[in-house]
Amino acid sequence: MKIPICILFVLCAPFVGHAQNPTKVITYNIWNGYDWGKDEVRRGEVNAWIDAQKPSIVALQELCKYTSEKLAEDAKSWGHYHSVLLKTSGYSVGLTSEFPIEVKEKIMEGMHHGALHCKTGGIDVFVIHFSPSSYQKRREEIAIILEKLKVIQETNDQFIVLGDFNSQSPIDADLYDPDGALLSRLREANKDKPLKGNLFNDQLDYAGMSALLAFPLMDVCQPFTKGMEERGSFPAQVLGKVNDETPQQLLDRVQRIDYIMASPNLATKCVSAKVHNGKPTYFLSDHYPVVAEFDLSK
Repeated sequence: MKIPICILFVLCAPFVGHAQNPTKVITYNIWNGYDWGKDEVRRGEVNAWIDAQKPSIVALQELCKYTSEKLAEDAKSWGHYHSVLLKTSGYSVGLTSEFPIEVKEKIMEGMHHGALHCKTGGIDVFVIHFSPSSYQKRREEIAIILEKLKVIQETNDQFIVLGDFNSQSPIDADLYDPDGALLSRLREANKDKPLKGNLFNDQLDYAGMSALLAFPLMDVCQPFTKGMEERGSFPAQVLGKVNDETPQQLLDRVQRIDYIMASPNLATKCVSAKVHNGKPTYFLSDHYPVVAEFDLSK
């Protein structure tokens, strides 16, 4: 019996799908849009690093002095032909993807920097950059995002919130020394603004991230990391020269404020997650990128 060539091809061809090619998601705060567009060297280095990761979806913060055309140019450097910029003024966020992007909403009202809600690759994606200076404002911003997630979950069980949350998580609470360098620095900065600053009752404020976790959103890095040496996303070593700090001083006050938070269904498909806070990214930005991979075939 002769087997048709087309059947032989199917039998012999390797299976190609999400199991072999997970959807890789990156969030990265690129630090003042590469000095507001003046540092083309660092821009090229970040673009090269992202390209080497072979990402499926990239969320970016601090796209200062960016246009849609400039973001599209960056996106093409890592193989993405779909991109969306929130705005062209101030501290913008953006999204690039190997999949077509449907813009659902550009969220400005009530937000410090604004947020971007898009759908790409079947996932509802919120790119956020919450207030860097007020825990109260961050709580308000998180409440706005949560109201929108309540609507989304009625029709899609795959959604993600990622970016620079400027917030500490209760998951990491035991990793922060109550009298350490980070708290001492924040207390000094908070002296003249106890009700509007970054500390609540002179302590780190976990309420915002707790609300996200209670929704629930899942912190995809938690199962794959331990200790602040693996989870710390800010400050990067590049700030040593800027602030006249030693490498150890920067490590002493490291914190995690950049996250990838996924819906329960999507979180079950996460096969790896990491904060890339090693030497290759020491001097690319003042934040470290967070990367997670999802096997959507599960």
